[in-house]
Amino acid sequence: MTTGKTSRSGNKPAVLITGVSRKIGIGYALARTLARAGWNIGFTYYRDYDEQMPWGSRPEDVEDLIQELKGYGAAVCSQPADLADPEEPRRVIREVRDNLGPLSALVMSHCYSVDSTIQDTSLESFERHFRVNTRATWLLIREFSRLFAGTFGTGRIVAITSDHTAGNMPYGASKGAMDRIVLAAAQENRSRGITANVINPGATDTGWMTPALEQQIRRNTFLNRIGTPQDCANLVEFLCSDRGCWINGQVLYSNGGVEPGAGG
Repeated sequence: MTTGKTSRSGNKPAVLITGVSRKIGIGYALARTLARAGWNIGFTYYRDYDEQMPWGSRPEDVEDLIQELKGYGAAVCSQPADLADPEEPRRVIREVRDNLGPLSALVMSHCYSVDSTIQDTSLESFERHFRVNTRATWLLIREFSRLFAGTFGTGRIVAITSDHTAGNMPYGASKGAMDRIVLAAAQENRSRGITANVINPGATDTGWMTPALEQQIRRNTFLNRIGTPQDCANLVEFLCSDRGCWINGQVLYSNGGVEPGAGG
C-alpha cells in the first residue's frame, strides 16, 4: 500500500487533514483547496469505516487524490489511521511532520456517525463515537500544539462539527464535546500563537441524503440549495490563511441560513 509520500516541496506550510477518503466528502475538498492555496498536504483516511456505510469505499479515491495534489505542486503524506486507537494521533502527526516538515495547521474532518436514539444506542457505539470524535480530537490537538514551532500567530486548528441531536444522539453528543475541546485550545494556546475554531457547515451533500430529505433541506435553506463540500473548504482556507488570523475561539455557522427550528 502506498503512503503517498513525496519529498518536501519548497518552503510551503504543511497541514494535516483528518478524514479524507471519499471524493465526494468534505475532507477531499479541504485537501484540494489547501493544496491549490499553496500548502503541503498530510491526510488520514480509514477505509474500514466507509465500507460499513451505505456509500461504501472506493480505494481509487485516495490514489486519485494523491496524484491530483501532486499536480498542484504539493508534497503529500497520506496515512491510513483508525483514530479510535489512542496511539494513532501521535503517530500520524509525527509521521506527517517527518515527511513534510513542521506542521502549521491541523484540520479535523474525521468522524464516526451511526444513527441511534437515547433508547437504542449501545454502550459500544456510544463509546466508539467518543473515542473517534472527541478523544482523538483532544489527542491530535495536544500533539500538534506540543510540536508547533512556527512564528507566533501562524498556527491554525480547525474542526468540523454538527448540530445533530435527536435520532443521532451519540454523534451529536460527541461532536458537542469536541467543540468545547477546540474552544479550550484557543485559550490554552495563547502563548503559542495558535488559533482554534469550529465550523458547522450544516447539511452538506456528501452522498448521505435521500431525494426527499434533499428537497426538505432545500426548502428550509434561505438560498434554496444544499451545502457543498467546497463551501466548507472555502471557509477553512480563509481561516488557515493570514487573512483569517483574527478569528479565534469561535463556532462558525456556514450553512447558507436555515429557518429557525428547521435544523441542519
